[in-house]
Amino acid sequence: MPSCVLAYSGGLDTSVILGWLQDEGYEVHAVYVDLGQPCEDRQAILEKAKTCGAKTSRIVDGQEEMCRDFAFPIAQWQAKYESIYLLGTSIARPLISKICLQVAREVGADAYVHGATGKGNDQCRFQLAAEALDPSVKIIAPWRMEKFRTLFPGRNAMIKYCEEKNIPVKASMAKPYSSDENCLHISYEAGNLEDLMVNGVEAVDFGMTVSPQEAPDQVENVKITFEKGVPVTVNGEKCSPLEVVLKLNEIGGRNGVGRIDMVENRFVGMKSRGVYESPGMTVLYDALLVLEQLTVDRDLIHLRDQLAPVVAEMVYYGFWYAPKMDALLAFGKEAMKHVTGEVSLNLYKGNIMVDGRSSKNSLYDEGIATMEGGGSYDQTDAEGFLRIQGLPSRVQGRVTPRAY
Repeated sequence: MPSCVLAYSGGLDTSVILGWLQDEGYEVHAVYVDLGQPCEDRQAILEKAKTCGAKTSRIVDGQEEMCRDFAFPIAQWQAKYESIYLLGTSIARPLISKICLQVAREVGADAYVHGATGKGNDQCRFQLAAEALDPSVKIIAPWRMEKFRTLFPGRNAMIKYCEEKNIPVKASMAKPYSSDENCLHISYEAGNLEDLMVNGVEAVDFGMTVSPQEAPDQVENVKITFEKGVPVTVNGEKCSPLEVVLKLNEIGGRNGVGRIDMVENRFVGMKSRGVYESPGMTVLYDALLVLEQLTVDRDLIHLRDQLAPVVAEMVYYGFWYAPKMDALLAFGKEAMKHVTGEVSLNLYKGNIMVDGRSSKNSLYDEGIATMEGGGSYDQTDAEGFLRIQGLPSRVQGRVTPRAY
């Protein structure tokens, strides 16, 4: 009997897929990758998978790895897809594929199964990661198979199938939108959010943040210490990568930080509308940027900023395990080697304001930068500097004069 590993959540879609795979003759190993998504009872999900016929079921906690090896390196790039999205869902998918393939190797499974639709980005992220790690892997994506879609044209057909198979699911009316959550963020899309005239931040019942209007009327200060671009303490308390994210989620969330509403370009070609909240990572991006301004050479940071959209695009599209990404991550680590110090931020009603910053590696020299008299910078030197910089323009101006 062929076997497969199923990326399993216990929800309606993966519950149906678990049953359908067995109907297709597969022995199924269910893997719940814990990335901080909300769940009433993870143990109950394991038992449900077994009860519904899974050969094995297990939970694998990937939260620390996701924060340490995926989210933090991308934050060091200040990478934002299309200038705004912090890639919370995109970052998680290659890790899910990696963990599922590790289980597949352990149990000797023949295929890897995911429940992503054929319209979205996640199918790309799951598959491109899996094929890079195991070029011979067999991918089963039921939503891309006509026979599966014929059997399950809608939610009612899926609920009926579960009833017939005695698969326990919550057969309630769908929310007016769908959501996806991990410890980095929550995304909201589809349903009434497909109407661009619907106010996204008013339509969504946010899970990690209060609205700026409802945030406290006083400023809250937060201090973050970094070592080589990696956050290591929050308000003086040493933290693991996951603890940093969770603490900043709590602090940023109660101050209304990190909500966005955007129309983005999916990898498959269509535009889609998404509403996101990423309180902790938003604070982290800002804090890291403040420290970079102090400690990183001008030309290096400008080059990093030119390449940051490339990194964001690769993560969004799903090319995490690619030679170009390997090289870019190595570049990012090198660029951060002097980014050590502390940043103090004030949070107030959705705003993040710099309170102070310090670093033993600071390149800021008050004696050079001061606008007062004296100091170690001789302004006379600027005369020759500007004559040389202006030379090409003077020559061009004589040859092809500009009208003015």
